[in-house]
Amino acid sequence: MKTVLITGANKGIGLETARQLARQGYHVFLGSRDLVRGQQAARQLHAEGLSEVEAIQLDVTNADSVQAARAEIGRKTPVLDALINNAAITGGMPQAALGAAVATFQEVFATNVFGVVQVTQAFIDLLRLAPQPRIVNVGSSGASLTLSSDPAWKYYHHKGAVYPASKAALHMYTIVLAYELRDTPFKVNAVDPGFTATDLNGHRGTGTVQEAGTRIAKYVLVGDDGPTGKFISEENTPVTGEIPW
Repeated sequence: MKTVLITGANKGIGLETARQLARQGYHVFLGSRDLVRGQQAARQLHAEGLSEVEAIQLDVTNADSVQAARAEIGRKTPVLDALINNAAITGGMPQAALGAAVATFQEVFATNVFGVVQVTQAFIDLLRLAPQPRIVNVGSSGASLTLSSDPAWKYYHHKGAVYPASKAALHMYTIVLAYELRDTPFKVNAVDPGFTATDLNGHRGTGTVQEAGTRIAKYVLVGDDGPTGKFISEENTPVTGEIPW
């Protein structure tokens, strides 16, 4: 049975992605900063008949928590087939370039960028042992420099100095990670789930978590002929899926 770790998976898009991959036959390690909430989410999926789901305490900003999660998962499986770096925070709105506090930048980058680096580096050894390892970094089309600077883009006026900047940094990390793993079986992509109605945006999004979960799960399930080192946003380009960085 294939295994996947999803960070920030006790609710929203992470939980829905866990649901969809469990339905595809994966054993899901449901990462949650609050273990009790993670266990509640796992029980919810168990009640739906998805027994191959278990909660793991994982605070991506805490090195001890990440290492403890690595040790726990390592005791349960010799191989990790996929990692979905989903945990993220916005830092609150508005985020004016001349008004956002440096402390807000630091807090958001700690989760959205440094947390991803910390988790990826901690679990890369288990991922390397998988025959078809997959890494999906959950990105945002709002962090596309090309689209964000185009007045014709539908979200052009949806600006923020902090959250999009953190996702843009995540996108660059994705490019470099995919490059370093280019001669291996890894597929590494940044996937935009779309403007989804979740707690993250006060449920202002226009898309559903089901749509978002499908978009993310698709790039875990992708075959050997699938893309790597790409920025995927099916909300913006439903035909090819790829958008400019």
